[in-house]
Amino acid sequence: MTRMHGRAAVAGLAIVLAFWASAGARAAVTLSQAVDAAWPLGTVAAEAAGQARRAQAGQTAASAWWAAPPSVELGTLRNRQAGRGAASETEVGVALSLWLPGQRAAHQAQGDAELALATTQAQLARWRLAGTVRDAAAEVALQRADVAAAHAQAQELSTLAADVARRVAAGELARADALGADAERLAAATALAQARQRLLAAERQWAALTGLPEVVDLPVDAPAAASAGHPALAAAAAEVAVARHRLQVARASRRDAPELVLSARHEAAPGEPDVRGVGVALRVPFGSASRNEPLLAAALSEVELAEAAERALQRQVQAEQDGARAAETSARQQWRDEQARAALLRERASLIDKSFRAGETALPDMLRALTAATQAEAAAARARAVFAQAVSRLEQALGAMP
Repeated sequence: MTRMHGRAAVAGLAIVLAFWASAGARAAVTLSQAVDAAWPLGTVAAEAAGQARRAQAGQTAASAWWAAPPSVELGTLRNRQAGRGAASETEVGVALSLWLPGQRAAHQAQGDAELALATTQAQLARWRLAGTVRDAAAEVALQRADVAAAHAQAQELSTLAADVARRVAAGELARADALGADAERLAAATALAQARQRLLAAERQWAALTGLPEVVDLPVDAPAAASAGHPALAAAAAEVAVARHRLQVARASRRDAPELVLSARHEAAPGEPDVRGVGVALRVPFGSASRNEPLLAAALSEVELAEAAERALQRQVQAEQDGARAAETSARQQWRDEQARAALLRERASLIDKSFRAGETALPDMLRALTAATQAEAAAARARAVFAQAVSRLEQALGAMP
């Protein structure tokens, strides 16, 4: 009987520790694959594609030969003269908007900058989605650790309750001891059911996010190195570049585009030869300070705001990275401490179990020691999950793309 109960206590620890190996076996996908699976399920993919199409359309418009689509003018005049019939006059013209000096190049540079911005913002959206996927995987890992610990405690208390019941039947323990052991067993079963419900909710959230049944097992290895460019900082720099190019466009567009007008005229009158002619005209609008200065001021303000936002984001990213490093270091130490504490309390519970078997320790003391050991093992398992989450969040803060 003593050996059987000792094996149950050891099994409780084994279940918690073996949880991580089984979790790794369940994980059949990588974080990158999970993000790829989640990408088309949300709205971010459609938003990124739409922005890329708008940028490409703007780039195409900037490469056109004309500053605006050509326009056609058509006019006709009929004049009836007494005794001579009707005279007619028809004129057809085409107005072509011309680029101002440097305006086309400025628009083309802006189109290139907007296309680059669309690319960096798509990468930023994927990076943010990766953070959501990381958190969802970490939540599943935390709930699995709780389930594993609750299962281990339920098994230990169930074995203990059966052992106490046999000893009560043999007259070694009082009926009150059996009632207390059964109450603890039922409480552990309830805790296990609640933990399983929380795990089910976390797994459903993961499946809704990624569409995958398998959950990524976040490693506890050293965090990946930072990417060459943090996605958020790269997007901010691209926004600054777009704002600067818009300012250049505003400076190159101090007045409306001039128009080259090509026209053809035909006059016909009874008894007279037809008259045909071709005309060329250049229409040049004049700019004014009242019109252009507000546009330039707005463009300059956009540049200043973009630059200020970039500087603020740089400080924010640095603060997040420092905080993530501190959290990772703290979580690592807490995991080590919880592992050591769990080993000590399990050894203590084993010694008290021998004393209980010898009749030297009361059942409440035995239950408290057993509960303390199991809870410490649960804390160690959860600390491991928290540490994996901290490593993942540090990678996210460093801008590492999965």
